[in-house]
Amino acid sequence: MAGKTSFFTEISRNKRNSILLVFLVFFILAALVYVIALALAPGAILIILPLAGIIIIVHALTSYYAGDKIVLSTVKAYDPDPTRHIFLINTVEGLAIAAGLPTPKIKIMPSKEINAFATGRDPKHATICVTEGALEKLNRQELEGVIAHEMSHVGNYDIRFFMFVAIFVGLIAIISHIFLRSMMFGGGRSRGGKNDGAIFLVIGLILAIVAPIVVRLVQLSISRKREYLADATGAKLTRYPEGLASALEKIGQVNAGKMKISEAESHMFIADPKKSFADNLFATHPPIEKRVARLRAM
Repeated sequence: MAGKTSFFTEISRNKRNSILLVFLVFFILAALVYVIALALAPGAILIILPLAGIIIIVHALTSYYAGDKIVLSTVKAYDPDPTRHIFLINTVEGLAIAAGLPTPKIKIMPSKEINAFATGRDPKHATICVTEGALEKLNRQELEGVIAHEMSHVGNYDIRFFMFVAIFVGLIAIISHIFLRSMMFGGGRSRGGKNDGAIFLVIGLILAIVAPIVVRLVQLSISRKREYLADATGAKLTRYPEGLASALEKIGQVNAGKMKISEAESHMFIADPKKSFADNLFATHPPIEKRVARLRAM
């Protein structure tokens, strides 16, 4: 019973924290729009906001409906062999039944590193992709833990969730950029009284510079919360947290972090496929040691 309580506590905590961070991003967006409206004029934001919205929503919808095909093509993923990869196929099918989800498509990525990712706009259009290294270096329980983690991303609608967050973050970045450009070429003209206008212009400029950085950090924090959530949900699905914990330890020991993956796609993987000097500040994943400790505490 204690183990079950721990599963649900971890899941509920990370869901709650994710939602709170999304509200923070929305609050920053609302504050930015409000200050720009006061600094310039209500009519200006009525032009800036729809323009920014159209740009980011078109980009987000393209990623939403075609992103899985683009990513799978980029990593040169291929179909599993029905005989040679029978355990992988059976594991995905079994965990899908256990999770109450449609069986995702299965792909294999040519890489010797241990990694995996899930993609697709919803459970009916999901794909789980594992590396050749994962199939070669993980035992059955470890591979099952990794698949359960990715199945949890599918069941938690994380692709949709990340798109929702990306729209807000993108809006803030574009609105800030347009406002700063208008200040450069418009001479900083504002409405209202001289003193009031100057104050709101200064606040607007500060927000336009700081807000994109802050919300990007918040977005990365949300990504880390969803990784913890997938770890906990995956452990609940298999009822064996040690399988995923052991797999993560192997990832930490084996992976060199040199996979040819773009930064825009790195958050999709079970572990960061690229290591860089900026990982401590801009990490898309929690430290492996903390993830292992949490799993073993369940």
